[in-house]
Amino acid sequence: MDMKIEQARNLAFILTEANGLRSRETVTIASGEGVLEPGTLLGEVTATEKYVASPNGVTVGKEGAETASAVLAYRVDATSADSPAVIVSNDAEVKTPMLVYHASVDDEAKKTAKQTQLRSVGIKSR
Repeated sequence: MDMKIEQARNLAFILTEANGLRSRETVTIASGEGVLEPGTLLGEVTATEKYVASPNGVTVGKEGAETASAVLAYRVDATSADSPAVIVSNDAEVKTPMLVYHASVDDEAKKTAKQTQLRSVGIKSR
């Protein structure tokens, strides 16, 4: 029997959110980010207003993105071109074990810091 691994499911990380579509926005994921899974913590690049996976610290050319401000709702492929994406940007509760972090966010202290950043925009991690 072949073994299959289930990928992250779209929106599975959401515990609760505001009525209607108040918690969601459509944004642009910057080209070169690759394939991002639902639940990925995102930051906005100040200069371009595009989103990328939120790194642990300031990255040249991606200033501003070090502050997590949203969570990706649906899988997106921004490997070779900018890609539209739906994000959860406020008024929501998310499931902590289902969040996906940038590779540089590699220990519990860094993950806790990212969750605190999300809380400042109204996204509570549980």
